[in-house]
Amino acid sequence: MSPDQRGTSTVPPTYVDANRLWVDSRVRYEIGRRVEGRVLQRLGARGTRCVEIGTGRRGLGARCAVELFGATSVTAFDVHPASVGRARMACADLGDRVTFRVGDATALPVDDGSVDLVVDFHALHHIEDWRAAVAEAARVLQPGGLLALTEMTARFVDAPWLRAVSRHPADRFGTDELVAELRRAGFDVPTGRLRRAAGDRWVQAVATRR
Repeated sequence: MSPDQRGTSTVPPTYVDANRLWVDSRVRYEIGRRVEGRVLQRLGARGTRCVEIGTGRRGLGARCAVELFGATSVTAFDVHPASVGRARMACADLGDRVTFRVGDATALPVDDGSVDLVVDFHALHHIEDWRAAVAEAARVLQPGGLLALTEMTARFVDAPWLRAVSRHPADRFGTDELVAELRRAGFDVPTGRLRRAAGDRWVQAVATRR
């Protein structure tokens, strides 16, 4: 059994880690681009100077930022150099509007209050200290800036069948917990900019930095 703990319950073991097969698949990318990105657009995601956390190998969030949210300058970060390299190639058509860099979402090499949009496409639930990543998004955003996120919650991530084939850290969040953390970090989360779906297993939000 995994040594990770969540409360008093042991996190189920991962027998086969198939994360990469899904996270970087074409199907996952098209769902993100054609469905999730457009939902965030309708919820009010917009900005010209953008940071993406967690590029994956296709640069999904960076592409949505440019094509749907109006970004003219995107710096996209991932902790995995191979993902950064592949995302750079996948988004070559976006030219100098997007820069890909190796970087940690909990310690971004970005100045305080220097961007007006942060984009997260399913990165937070992979980050061990996801609360630190939320705080870091608040730090780099200027007042009035937006955090546009789409995430799976603990109801999905912690399902035993998913844990068996997909490795994630313990202590994943529910929607209410995520919203509470956003507010603690200095965000407003209007009801009209929060969408729950699939039995509260999928959440999308556009939060405003106070």
